Amino acid sequence: MTYRHEAFLTLVVVLPALGLAGCGSAESPKDVVLVTHDSFVVSKSVREEVERETGLRWRILQSGDAGEALTKALLTAGNPEGDVFFGVDIDLLSRALAGNVFDTYTPPQLGGVDPRYDLDPDHHVVPVDHSEVCAIYDRTWFTSRHLVPPRHLTDLVLRRYRGLTVVENPATSTPGLAFLLATVAHYGDFSWHTFWEELRADKVLVTDGWEEAYNARFTGGSAHGTYPIVVSYSTDPAAAVYFAGRKIERSPVAVIPDTCFRQIEFAGILRGARNSKGARKLIDFLLSERFQAGMPLTMFVLPARTGVPLPPVFRRFAPTISHPLELPAAKIGANRDRWVREWTDIVIR
Repeated sequence: MTYRHEAFLTLVVVLPALGLAGCGSAESPKDVVLVTHDSFVVSKSVREEVERETGLRWRILQSGDAGEALTKALLTAGNPEGDVFFGVDIDLLSRALAGNVFDTYTPPQLGGVDPRYDLDPDHHVVPVDHSEVCAIYDRTWFTSRHLVPPRHLTDLVLRRYRGLTVVENPATSTPGLAFLLATVAHYGDFSWHTFWEELRADKVLVTDGWEEAYNARFTGGSAHGTYPIVVSYSTDPAAAVYFAGRKIERSPVAVIPDTCFRQIEFAGILRGARNSKGARKLIDFLLSERFQAGMPLTMFVLPARTGVPLPPVFRRFAPTISHPLELPAAKIGANRDRWVREWTDIVIR
């Protein structure tokens, strides 16, 4: 989201990629390098705190979106560009584990993590956060036209919502893939084809990524947008209030709860890490209550730890998705590429 990228520009200290080439001799043993995606955000104060407590210098290498970052980690497995990788999500978990990218590590803080998110029993990776990808709608747009907004996934293909929805391509976008998985989880294998055939007939707009979908095409994200329904995140209502710049009593955007698919993000120690001891300390920190409590207002995701207090704006405006759509990671891994090919044949033909 625009607000996420603005936060990233002001809060993150980035290690330039060029500085990592041949980094074994260039960096001191006290450096610990986190390889991650472009949406990773940590405040300067939190970064300085972990450096004081551990005696480590925390360096961050950002490598594109989550899929791009993981692809680079797979290509460098055993000779990694850093020590810890953050940003494997459930959609790509099986690929990451099959690629022999990570060493195993069971951090002591794992006991405080919600067991629903701990999906790798060998702990090559551990869960750090979760969020739900959902269909979001612009309340103002629907109110101004006296049109009742959609309430269910099946509503999106109704004639009265024809030409109102923008989605991301699952071949190029993590939220786009999550929404495809939501339809598979809801309708079942192959039956989901009918939903997408109908949505295509209803003139759904497909973009390459979230940035264009939300910030350029969605009416709730841009003054020039023309689509009042977008695939985005369940935390959007809280974020919209947080960044409104004024006090408002109701979020301008809302979630369609039964469209939501749960995403979980994982971190792990890269196999061949130059600073494995420092990597373990960094994993411990990512699961600490201090870091977990800061994630909602920096990355707009929810902590994997139980009992971590959420900011007031989240408690009031971010809906709790009690029963998100889910699929087993192994099933996703076995079928993901086929589903994306089938989706492409249906929607981009």
